[in-house]
Amino acid sequence: IRGRLGSMQQLAIVLGIFAALLSDAWLAGVAGGAAQPLWFGLAAWRWMFLVATLPALVYGTLVLGVPESPRHLVAKGRLDEAREVLRKVLNMHSETALDNKLRDIADSLRSEHKPRLRDLCGKTAGLLPVVWIGILLSVFQQFVGINVIFYYSSTLWHSVGFSEADSFTITVVTSIVNVLVTLVAIALVDKVGRKPLLVVGSAGMAVTLGLMAWCFSQATGSGAALSLPGATGVVALVAANAYVVFFGVSWGPVVWVLLGEMFPNRIRATALAVAAAAQWLANFAITSTFPALAELGLTFAYGLYAGFALLSLLFVLAGVRETKGIELEDMRA
Repeated sequence: IRGRLGSMQQLAIVLGIFAALLSDAWLAGVAGGAAQPLWFGLAAWRWMFLVATLPALVYGTLVLGVPESPRHLVAKGRLDEAREVLRKVLNMHSETALDNKLRDIADSLRSEHKPRLRDLCGKTAGLLPVVWIGILLSVFQQFVGINVIFYYSSTLWHSVGFSEADSFTITVVTSIVNVLVTLVAIALVDKVGRKPLLVVGSAGMAVTLGLMAWCFSQATGSGAALSLPGATGVVALVAANAYVVFFGVSWGPVVWVLLGEMFPNRIRATALAVAAAAQWLANFAITSTFPALAELGLTFAYGLYAGFALLSLLFVLAGVRETKGIELEDMRA
């Protein structure tokens, strides 16, 4: 069940996206438009930012009840506190069992190698191949443009002829699709495997992104007057949601699963941190450049993402190893 458990992170992410987009759509609907004043004379779009303080406050309150890691407490010599955490979290009441557990933690801390960035380097100059694979998985996950769909989707659909209200509705529906296909991925990842899901996802994204690029090549007008003629708008809408399906069932959750299990134990924590950092840098790069790419043309933008999807397919076929059914202790660099 390791893949299913690892996919839970992506499920939490897409549920958060859905909740945020749903609240945005509701606020815009109540105000009669995102730019219209709502409460206290503030425009609805400002309230979209302000309501984000609510989950932050809830999180900040709930985290006060999260116990400190017993390993951290033992490492700091706070044995009495570590004993109490173990007693509550593991429901351990035997003093002998608690003593044995504390001793095991102390022994593991003494025997463990403290992670260092230089551990990620091979005998020759440069990073270990498995680290590069993790970084490229992270980069491709973002370079296929998934967050463009969510960050800019309501503006995008509004710009091609849909009303503002319909654009918000489409965005919420797309986020629901994202949640549902993530559940499908959770059901499949330990049965089908990681690599087959990535292959199907990359191929599907390349096709659907290419179809979106073609749809926007048929657009008439420019800027706010841009529109998709005839049934092209519907085709683009179907292609966009199909693209989300292919991403959500593959690259969305599976990359997190792979990053959590593909590295050898001795470098796992450090390599995962480096790969996650690469993912956020790629996220920043792809989403901050989209407005400029859109100025050049949505055909060019989605064509570029389709190209990255095709490259991701070749990368998976050539460089990614299947980790299904392999013990974490048996992972190799």
